Amino acid sequence: MTDTGNRDVLERIADALERLAPPPAEPLDLASGEAFLWDRRTARAIAPFQPTEIELLTGIDQQKDRLLDNTTRHAQGHAAHDVLLWGSRGMGKSALAKAVVRTLQAQGEDIALVEAPSDHLETLPALFELLASSQRRFVIFIDDIGFSEGSSEPRTLRSMLEGGASQRPANVRLYVTSNRRHIVPRQMSEQDDPVNPRDAVDDQLALSDRFGLRLGFHAASQDDYLAIIARYAEVHGLEFDREDALLWAKQRGSRSGRVAWQYIVELAGRAGTFLS
Repeated sequence: MTDTGNRDVLERIADALERLAPPPAEPLDLASGEAFLWDRRTARAIAPFQPTEIELLTGIDQQKDRLLDNTTRHAQGHAAHDVLLWGSRGMGKSALAKAVVRTLQAQGEDIALVEAPSDHLETLPALFELLASSQRRFVIFIDDIGFSEGSSEPRTLRSMLEGGASQRPANVRLYVTSNRRHIVPRQMSEQDDPVNPRDAVDDQLALSDRFGLRLGFHAASQDDYLAIIARYAEVHGLEFDREDALLWAKQRGSRSGRVAWQYIVELAGRAGTFLS
C-alpha cells in the first residue's frame, strides 16, 4: 500500500475513534443560564429559554398566584414546598411551571429551571449531587409523570421527597405535573383484590401527600375557553368569531388552553401572519 493509502486508512481510523469517544464536554456553569436539560448523565443549558409569558395564561389565576408565591419564597431562600400540578391536559400545568421561573428571573431573582425526564427517576440523585454544589436556587421540573403497575419508582420518588438517603438538597424543589391527582392510577379491581391489599394501594397513593402544594387544573368551561382565545387574539392583533372558535373546540372534542392556542395559530395562518 502506498504512503497516501496508509494515511487515508489512518485518518479513517482516527475519525472513527473520535466518533466513538468524543472529546469531553465543557464544564457546566450552573451559575449562568436560565434553564437546563438533564440528560441522565449531565445537564446542558437550554437557550433561549422563552416560555409563555405568565400574563397570557388565562383562567388559572389562583394557581398562578399560589405557584408564584411558592417559587418566590424558594428563590429568596425561604421555606417552600415541592409542588404537584395535576389535572386536565392542555390547561397550562407545564407552561405555568416554566413561566413562574422566567418571571422571577426577569425580576432579578437567581433561580433556574432544570427539566428532567420522567422515565429515569433513578438518575435524580446524581442530579441532586450536581445542583447541591451550587449556591443558586433550582426548580427541577418533571413533566407528565406516571408509573406502570408494580413499578418501584413511586417509592423511590417518595424517598427523595421525605428525607431518604437520596433526599433532594435544600436549594432544590421538585415541580411535577401529572394528569392524575394521585399520580399512580387507581384501578377499581385493587379494592377487592386479596393479592393487592388496601395498605399497598395506600402506600402508592401516599406519594401525592409528600407534595406540600398540590394545584388542580380542571377542564375549561366555555367562557374560560373563549376568554383564553380573546386574550391571545388581543396580544397578537387577531380577530375571531365566537361560533367559529366554539366549532374548533367541538371538532377536537375538548376545550383547553392548548386547543385555544391551536385556534390562534389557525387564525394567524388564515390571516397570513406569523406568530413568534
